[in-house]
Amino acid sequence: MPTVRLIDAKLPEFGVPKSRPELSRGTYAARLAALSKARREAGIDALLIYADREHAANLAWLTNFDPRFEEALLIIASGTTPTLLAGPENLGRAQNAAIEVEARLYPPFGLLGQDRSRTPALEEVLRNAGVASGHRVGVLGWKYFSTYEAAKPESWFETPSYIIDVLRKIAGPDGRVVNANRLLMDASTGLRAVNEVGQIAQFEFGAVACSEALKRLISNIKPGMTEFEAAQEMRLGVLPHSCHTMLSSGDDLVGLDSPTGRVLERGDPVTSAVGYWGGLSSRIGWLAEDEGGLPLASADYVERLAAPYFACAAEWYETIGIGVTGGELDAVARKHLGTPFFNLVLNPGHLLHIDEWMNTPIYPGSKEQLVSGQAIQCDIIPAVGAPYYSANIEDGIALLDERGRDELKEKFPDVWGRVQARRAFMGDVLGIRLKPEVLSLSNLAAAMPPFWLSPGRILAKT
Repeated sequence: MPTVRLIDAKLPEFGVPKSRPELSRGTYAARLAALSKARREAGIDALLIYADREHAANLAWLTNFDPRFEEALLIIASGTTPTLLAGPENLGRAQNAAIEVEARLYPPFGLLGQDRSRTPALEEVLRNAGVASGHRVGVLGWKYFSTYEAAKPESWFETPSYIIDVLRKIAGPDGRVVNANRLLMDASTGLRAVNEVGQIAQFEFGAVACSEALKRLISNIKPGMTEFEAAQEMRLGVLPHSCHTMLSSGDDLVGLDSPTGRVLERGDPVTSAVGYWGGLSSRIGWLAEDEGGLPLASADYVERLAAPYFACAAEWYETIGIGVTGGELDAVARKHLGTPFFNLVLNPGHLLHIDEWMNTPIYPGSKEQLVSGQAIQCDIIPAVGAPYYSANIEDGIALLDERGRDELKEKFPDVWGRVQARRAFMGDVLGIRLKPEVLSLSNLAAAMPPFWLSPGRILAKT
């Protein structure tokens, strides 16, 4: 078992990209071709992708369009140009989609109170877009189901019932309309599970923005601030968020809570997380300089929780790689933290994407193998509760084989330079040796300062 101890080391500085890599229209055209092929192989005649503000990743992946305030629906059928229905505020943005579409106004997707007097019949709209009687119709939103939940999981939908009702009326007998989210969201075979090199470079931009926000918080938080004032230190607002910004402190600390006007006190536990498209960073720490500033009941926080947690995360980082199964990573977490005290919740890792959690191949006994092109979050969360609360070292990595790494180095040399600097920091300072195919995307790069009034003291494996 490696020894984990506190060392004196500044939070790392790897630089910040000046611009976000953009994907070419050719990338989106290739995605449409791949989805059309997958649709045909699944025996689906027409495919619909529904999106709203919270659940836009599937549509954005395919079209580079995400509805703001409103909803949208993309209809793909054989032999026709895809139809993209949007509300009045998003119609112009829909017309600029990265694939060829016929953008049409559908007033019910707009906000309440706007004019809907000229709304066309939805059945007519869908038929004109290529949905026909006898078709097998696939619908994608943001979630699919299994036999654990339903006898016929393909018939369960998370999309609005009025759309499903009309589709069933058009398509015919029961079973002709199916949940098709697996085409994009299956953790191993879904088209979004594997990313192009350009997409990984774009995700790195989001991951940097998240981690830099957390670094600013940890470096500038002080007793006497309100949680609101502490959150302002993060200087948020670079990209659309993949989740709400979290900040919570004190005896009522809850990981998912948003900041409030609570005044921070010396000796408080504090947790925060920031998620942008392509990344999320999260940390928990104490508003103290060292162990002497902790409440008496949690004075052994580093020995009891933080050090074994860091040892677990370090082995997770050193284990992950191309060909590793999700079950192997799950076993690492349970080897270190599989006792009632640590009370592990959720899966110890998942796929990252435009949505913060797309899916996960990491679960007990999983035989799903990790592959080149996947972006994966280290997400090991012990729900210990008071007086220790938790420990957290959430950041994202990507996997790229030698060919992918060569392409990243050639096309995105600045990204490659930051990736290599993070690798050196994790190995030389933290004692975490990454496999060649593991690329850290976060500017925190596994740095874990337990005492936020001493951000230059971090945990390392020796």
